[in-house]
Amino acid sequence: MSKIGSYDERVKNFNWSISEKELGYKEGDNINIGWYCSDRICDQGKADKIALNWEGLGGKIKQYTFNYVRLCSNTIGQFLRDLGLKDEDRICLFMDKIPELYLSFVGVMKIGAIAQPLFSAFGDESLLVRMDNAETTAIITQRKHVKKVRKIRDRMPYLKHIIIVDYDGKHPLQEREIAFDMEATEKIEKLDIFPTKAESPSVLHYTSGTTGQPKGVKHVHYSLIAQYLTSKWVLDLKDDDVYWCTADPGWVTGTSYGIIGSWCIGVRQCVLDVGFSPLSWYKFMEKYGVTVWYTAPTAIRSLMKAGEGPIRENDLSKLRHMVSVGEPLNPEAVVWALKVLGMPFLDSYWQTETGCIMISNYPGMEVKPGSMGKTFPGIEGCIVDTETFEKIEESGKIGLIGIKPGWPSMMRTYWKNEETYQSKFQNGWYIPGDRAYIDEDGYYWFVGRDDDVINTGGHLVSPFEVESALLEHEAVAESAVVSKPDDVNMEVVKAFVTLKPGFEQTDEMELKIMNFIRKKLSPLAMPQEIEYLDKLPKTRSGKIMRRLLHAKEWGEEIGDTSGLEDD
Repeated sequence: MSKIGSYDERVKNFNWSISEKELGYKEGDNINIGWYCSDRICDQGKADKIALNWEGLGGKIKQYTFNYVRLCSNTIGQFLRDLGLKDEDRICLFMDKIPELYLSFVGVMKIGAIAQPLFSAFGDESLLVRMDNAETTAIITQRKHVKKVRKIRDRMPYLKHIIIVDYDGKHPLQEREIAFDMEATEKIEKLDIFPTKAESPSVLHYTSGTTGQPKGVKHVHYSLIAQYLTSKWVLDLKDDDVYWCTADPGWVTGTSYGIIGSWCIGVRQCVLDVGFSPLSWYKFMEKYGVTVWYTAPTAIRSLMKAGEGPIRENDLSKLRHMVSVGEPLNPEAVVWALKVLGMPFLDSYWQTETGCIMISNYPGMEVKPGSMGKTFPGIEGCIVDTETFEKIEESGKIGLIGIKPGWPSMMRTYWKNEETYQSKFQNGWYIPGDRAYIDEDGYYWFVGRDDDVINTGGHLVSPFEVESALLEHEAVAESAVVSKPDDVNMEVVKAFVTLKPGFEQTDEMELKIMNFIRKKLSPLAMPQEIEYLDKLPKTRSGKIMRRLLHAKEWGEEIGDTSGLEDD
């Protein structure tokens, strides 16, 4: 943060026009994310700069310059336009993390259509729910996934085109299917980019939520203003960086910061499309000289579990900045990173609905392990009362996070669900639904989702706090904490844990873990029961699904499980 100054100076002097000026945008101008992520970078003299290093299964390797990204996205855009697709048509991107996914996203932006990225591991019914809600006009997919589309095709009369990017010609194409080969198609040098404006819709992301059907979060092209600046100030991206965002573009992090953030700055990014293993991750970072790394706490904990051996086998000396996203970052992960990698992971907090980072730790700012950090400059946040939604002035008092509406990347609505969208705003604040408190230094501390916080005998217990403490026990690999009903205290703490290899699931071990928490936190926070699991239920993006465990304890309906790893 040295060029502009300290965090406090940035807050004091902040205006979103800083981002607009750097991007060369003025109110009323056309603003197209696809153009900014390719053509503009080429116009700056970086056409031959590497934009993407990609590795896939079987050691497949591909490399793309910004000019090739420009040409490929032009070609995809023209192909879609020739099919009759137009601005604001919803185009689903249903692929693994292959280059066509990234290139298609840029191409869809260029013709003014709405990109609907969906995680490729979704089953056919999960796919149907989201495409039916959006009334998707076209889907771009692969051979391995098209069979899911075929199962539901007849239930989607509005779906006009099923585009297969890796068709091999061995089996005849079926109804509404068409092949598209990026490598074989003649590249389009010039594409008439649709003149999208600030409020033109850009991306439709679906959230699983805690209850009800998935909700389509509608974003606009003006979100670029926030994604650009947060990428520079939080991810600290600079022109010569090699950046790796491990998130899948099926989720918002994978688009906001896995495509838009780095490419609109002109930064080279890397993508690894193989299964997780600590050694393969470290080798990948060494091979490409990754300097900035954006990943998730679940992955970090898995790396911690693997120990220091794989780290010592690889040269990670070019790595200079690490940021975490997706769920609260346990303090021990920050301490571990400092010890073994020589720098902390910086936690960042935001949502699909916010479109960009809201609260974070920043380069050059003191890190308090376990804290979310402070609001991004230009973001006005606070803690509000859970019932009145009045701002809480007292530091250390738990309430709901509130954010003043109006930042550039704020969602514009839930697709065909305006009523639920409006319910997210109370007393002039956007309410993300997370409980937290602010300490005397202005740092935010996550307590839990509004429906996750455990009220035991009138005392609030943070599941995150107990989970963090559990992870400090030598036997615990992963943990999830929920409430269970109790006749006296209304709710008590129950913990689900997976153990590290070499430790046995015994009553004696349960007692040891309980006493460990009792001593470390308080008797109120001590789990009244510990249940051992071979693995915890997680979403496909790696978040532990506490609500499934909570529903089991309270005898409630499980609800939508389409985001589960093994769904």
